[in-house]
Amino acid sequence: MAPGRDFSRAHGEFAVDEILIAAARITYPGGVDERKSRQTPSAPEPTDPSPGVPTTRRGFLKGVGATTAASLGLPGCDSSPIPPLKTAGADATTTVCPFCGVGCGQVVYTKADATPRPGGGDGSELLHIEGDADHPISEGTLCSKGASISQLSQNERRLRHVLYRAPGAKEFEKRSWEWAYAEIAKRLKKTRDETFQARSGKRTVNRTEAIACLGGAALDNEECYLLVKAMRMFGLTYIEHQARI
Repeated sequence: MAPGRDFSRAHGEFAVDEILIAAARITYPGGVDERKSRQTPSAPEPTDPSPGVPTTRRGFLKGVGATTAASLGLPGCDSSPIPPLKTAGADATTTVCPFCGVGCGQVVYTKADATPRPGGGDGSELLHIEGDADHPISEGTLCSKGASISQLSQNERRLRHVLYRAPGAKEFEKRSWEWAYAEIAKRLKKTRDETFQARSGKRTVNRTEAIACLGGAALDNEECYLLVKAMRMFGLTYIEHQARI
């Protein structure tokens, strides 16, 4: 409340400055001299302990910060050259993390002529994956699985060929992808033809209940869309998806 402004009408038509003056007269009947005598003596001004040493708070913090940075070897004090970014010259592509239903945005950096790494395949080399800061859902953040998603392709333990174990066999044997595609198509058609149901009573259903499809967390939205369309085309009714962390 500023001096001179009217006090609340519930306390009468007194001005604030008049109330303060009255309170001061009651507290210090002797006037200004008595008020000064009651005050606690102020502390003496600090003296400069040594020339060149800052005594202000700002100067003290500057000195401490510079000393700490020099002792820790922070980048501002290191004269060694900064290594180039591993994503320099790479192609940046935005995508969606496939691990769960949140759909966090990611930026994938690839380079066609990158040096091959252990477990890497042919074609473009995956260099780095980071969160997409422009994505409206995640705003650049990723969980631990999303941040390490590059291991889906860059992993020494990733299978690079088909392993097939025949009925009754104890060991797996390597087969080509072409053989696997043909074998899957042959078994899918055989099972569908044997179990296909065109009608149920008077209703047309065009379905098979002998085949089921279970999606996985490594499939992105586009792959899931194509997978469901293909399974519906075959007449599947049991379609499920696992996308939980």
